[in-house]
Amino acid sequence: MGSMLSVSDVSTGAEVQGATGFLTIDLSALGRNYDRLASIVAPSRVAAVVKADAYGLGAERVATILSRKGCRQFFVAHLNEAMALRPVLPRDAQIFVLNGLQPGQEIACTEGGIIPVLNAMEQWRRWSTTARALNRTLSAVLQFDTGMSRLGFPPDERPALAEALRSDGTVEVLFIMSHLASADEPDSDQNGEQLAAMRRIAVEFPDFDMSFANSGGVFLGDAYQGALARPGIALYGGAPTAGVPNPMEPVVSLAVAVVQVRTVPAGTKVGYGGAHVTQGAARLATIAAGYADGLPRSLGDRGAVYHEGVRLPIVGRVSMDSITVDVSALPEGTLTLGSFVEVLGPHQTLEDLARDAGTIAYEILTRLGSRYQRRYR
Repeated sequence: MGSMLSVSDVSTGAEVQGATGFLTIDLSALGRNYDRLASIVAPSRVAAVVKADAYGLGAERVATILSRKGCRQFFVAHLNEAMALRPVLPRDAQIFVLNGLQPGQEIACTEGGIIPVLNAMEQWRRWSTTARALNRTLSAVLQFDTGMSRLGFPPDERPALAEALRSDGTVEVLFIMSHLASADEPDSDQNGEQLAAMRRIAVEFPDFDMSFANSGGVFLGDAYQGALARPGIALYGGAPTAGVPNPMEPVVSLAVAVVQVRTVPAGTKVGYGGAHVTQGAARLATIAAGYADGLPRSLGDRGAVYHEGVRLPIVGRVSMDSITVDVSALPEGTLTLGSFVEVLGPHQTLEDLARDAGTIAYEILTRLGSRYQRRYR
């Protein structure tokens, strides 16, 4: 396993002077996570979901590393994400747009060498019409709704799609796909229901390979993996399966600087609305990040940060640019102006922080703000 950056690693050195928050992305751990996932699904292939700027970690950096590891299939949500990524990837890399195309984007998509994921007959018709206008065959992926009711051809459109495939040779279908809604819960009945639905679709459309597994799906077994797995959160160190030890290496660590330390008497109100009142004398530290930096307001009086393994509870409400923590458990003078505390790292995982915030690791990861100084290692 790779080592996580510690608070002491970021609290010294010229490169961090003046930084108020330090977000470290371990690209080596990212690469090892890709290798692990690839070994699990082999001989099937592994794509990389790099939408939302690679879950906030920098799509260009992430995609470049993964392409060096041999990844040749990348998924984004929107066409503009694909267009930004195209110049940094090898020519033989395929970039797929999960949401398909908005009307009017078809020509830009073809010119950029991007492949849409078609989710409904309207998108199919527009893509087919574009192919005829250009007098060429255009590639696409077909996504089917197997029970999530979010994206994909609904069951009532499948007969029309099958007829279009038989009569219209303008679109080359690379593979078919669907998305698992409960793959992180291996005991969920929905997994089996979706698998059964996908198998029925595979019978109706027998000429194409299947892509089914997301991060959690990789760990559901061979039946779910198909020819191409599409992990996202697992690549970035998030737990693919709830309730079991995380098999992935952590990729992200976050340290935030102390702005001020003070000692207050019992009965002191802390933060907006006086939401927290100290029960006794307390030593408080204000740190330089808040909900504008992706640390949810719901962490107030629930979450914590750490220093050298010591838990420091958040007290009062999370502000836009700052959070107050109770540092009474540390010897006086341990934290001063410019000291760093651990928000994500060896003592607090994405899942820990998400649990305390009442949300999921995906939301924590994708919301980490632009004000942190970033270091890729």
